[in-house]
Parts: sequence; structure tokens; C-alpha cells
Amino acid sequence: MRSYENCHLCPRHCGVNRNAGFRGFCGETSELRLAYAGIHRGEEPPITGTGGSGTIFVSGCNLGCVFCQNYRISTGGSEKALGLAVDTGKFAEICLALQEQGAGNINIVTGSHAAPSIALGIETARKNGLSVPVLWNSSGYEGMETLEILSGFVDVYLPDLKTMDPAFSEKFFNAPDYPEQASKAILKMMEFRKLSFEAETIVSGVMVRHLVIPGHIEATRQVLRWFSGNCTGCSPGNNHNRAFLSLMTQYTPVYVPGQEISIPASYVSKDEYEEVLSMLNDFGIEDGYCQELITGSDWLPDFTRRNPFSSELSLPVWHYKYMH
Repeated sequence: MRSYENCHLCPRHCGVNRNAGFRGFCGETSELRLAYAGIHRGEEPPITGTGGSGTIFVSGCNLGCVFCQNYRISTGGSEKALGLAVDTGKFAEICLALQEQGAGNINIVTGSHAAPSIALGIETARKNGLSVPVLWNSSGYEGMETLEILSGFVDVYLPDLKTMDPAFSEKFFNAPDYPEQASKAILKMMEFRKLSFEAETIVSGVMVRHLVIPGHIEATRQVLRWFSGNCTGCSPGNNHNRAFLSLMTQYTPVYVPGQEISIPASYVSKDEYEEVLSMLNDFGIEDGYCQELITGSDWLPDFTRRNPFSSELSLPVWHYKYMH
């Protein structure tokens, strides 16, 4: 917990004393605040498995995506992000409740700024019977200190690789150094965990997610080129390890309150989708998943509701407002 006293957990290096109640760029003090936990059945097949993924959504965020679908809990627009502070025991209790409901893993969403607290919570949960793998579902904008803290507690890393273009990341993600930091973090994650599956469910390793942005297909080409050169089984110097790719096409225009930057107003087109699929062949990427082309906003979460997702996708286990 001393890491919060002069916080350098993420690449922003705020240096604030979060233990004293000051807030970093993430908008959070050293309190661990959660928004929602539940069984989620809409992840990639090796993550969803047969029992669903036990997702835990952490309040706050160290990035700043201008079209964030989770803005109510990441930034809250002009208000503090939604959520409730929990202690180590409560976090462990939530993990165990998800396991008891049949979750095949514990999937921690956007917790980079709270890594020390989460690590303690995982340790406590394991001492009390947590046996399923723990997934680290993040933007990829990680500090090396954070990854070291997590190395003994996380089994599967599920980072985004949003872009390899600094100008693109500055405009849309409020972090010009995102490409450098995220690519470095993914390589470190691959050092920590080798890919391993049990009954077609991932239990160890790295799965890299990339969201295709309409009108910016060349940004996707850059990401796939980097992935092909660094994360596949044939990558130079990487014969012992690799990562899976998850290519996502669900971009939906989300207008965050108070956000002034113009965002792409359309969905991924059929022509763009076909072009992206051809890129996979061009770069020889065979291991992974590609989302079907979808449009519409019915799947977008609303964390002000007891069940933020559709009942077909999600079973609530804990909610910051309705299920303490």
C-alpha cells in the first residue's frame, strides 16, 4: 500500500499521496471502489467458458478514452465515477461469491490504478478458497511497478492494444505515450505467463484485444503489424511464447458528458470489416478470435441499473447501489 504514497503505478506518474486522500489522474484515492460484479457471458469463448466470466468492474481509470462505453464508472463525466469503497475482506468475499455462482474465472476490469489493493484482495480470496484463474482486463496502459505487483496474483492478462500511433492515442485516449507503454507492458505480460488452456478455456497467458475504429483502418493495420512481429509463435526471439488476438468490431459512438473532442459517428462498415479480415491473412495471424460485425447500442452497459447488461449476458452478484 506504500505505492499509493507517491503514486507511480501508471505511466502518468502523478506522484500524489493517494493514501492521504489526494486523487490521481485516475480520479481515485487509495480506496478501492467497485461499481459492479457479475457473471458475464459475452466475452471471448475461452474466457466465457461454460460457467461465464466473473467480472468485477473497478471505478476510475488511468486513461481517458473520449468514447468510453463505461464512462459512468471510469470518469462519470463531470461527476465522480460511480462506485462504492470496499475493504480487502469484501473484495475477497465478492470473488468467492462469483466462484460459487459458477464463474470459471475472476475477471478484473480496469483496475490498474488500484493494483496494490486488488493484489491484497486476491491473496485473501485465495486463502479462503478461491481456485479459479484471475484475469487482468485492462487498457494496456500499465506501469512496470504495477505489473510487478500483480505478477504473483494474475493468471491471464487481457490487455487492449488500442493503437501504435502517438497522435491517434493523444487525440482519442489522452495519452500520447500509449503505444510505447502498452507495447512494453504486453511484452512483459508475455514474460510472466505462457499460454495454457484446459478444456478450451484459457487458464494462463495473454490475449490482446484491439477495437477497430471506423474511418481509421490504417491504425488497425499498424497494430496487427506489431502483433504479428512480436506476439505470434513465429516472432523472432519469441519461440517459447505467444499471445492470442481478439479483434473487436463493436465500436459504438458514445458521447461522454462534457467531452468536446469529435468522435467517429458511425459504426464499422462492411467494407472496413472485410479489409480488416484480409489484414489477418496478410500478416499471417491465425491464433485468436474476430468478432462478428455488429451495429447498435443495445449491448452498451448502464451501471445505474441493478443489471447493467442484458439479462442474457449477465447475472448480477454485487452492485455498488443495489446489492451490498
